[in-house]
Amino acid sequence: MTQENKEKKQPAKAKSTPKKRVTRRATRAETQPEVAAAKKAPSKKVESGQNRPRLQEFYHAQVREALIKEFSYKSSMQAPTLDKIVVNIGLGEALTNSRAVESASNDLGLITGQKPIVNRAKKSIANFKLREGMPIGVSVTLRKARMWEFFDRLVASALPRIRDFRGVPRKSFDGRGNYSVGLKEQVIFPEIEYNSVDKFRGLQIVICTTAENDEEGLRLLELLGMPFVQLENVNAA
Repeated sequence: MTQENKEKKQPAKAKSTPKKRVTRRATRAETQPEVAAAKKAPSKKVESGQNRPRLQEFYHAQVREALIKEFSYKSSMQAPTLDKIVVNIGLGEALTNSRAVESASNDLGLITGQKPIVNRAKKSIANFKLREGMPIGVSVTLRKARMWEFFDRLVASALPRIRDFRGVPRKSFDGRGNYSVGLKEQVIFPEIEYNSVDKFRGLQIVICTTAENDEEGLRLLELLGMPFVQLENVNAA
């Protein structure tokens, strides 16, 4: 057998493939050391009174204790407090004025600091030319910090700007400690620019409390600064 035939019979050697180099992916602690340090650091507890609105802090510091002593509550949890505030504007003019909803929504958004929702008719009434689904008002429901801030601005700056203001009525409770008051003009709030208003619109404010009766609700709002009409003026009337 010749040398050439021996070379042909020998199997060809497989070509060696280069080994892939395994690279280790960097961990998050290596790429973002500040994040890892923040996780290891002990978390700071937020104080109970930190970042509270001014009026809410006043309630926890003075009003709640005064209510507990006056009504002899066994627990501080029984003391009534504000639950929510509902502000709404009725828009009967929206049937003929298509821009009324947009204008009222802008005003209510500036007053409350929250985007309003549009209330629509649930039934069609032919006498009022009202069809189901047509916009008839806008409303906002405020809770927690925005509720306390709105109530503070209402009592401290808005109501005193009413012409010949002598106090809000005492009989506008619903029997369960919730209070309702109506305002004739939205311009009493300092957030509304007088020259930018296209029309004066009244609004209704419903203050919902956790009080069990009107007496407790009245006393709560009095201690929070609600300017009720004086009793001597009520008796004189």
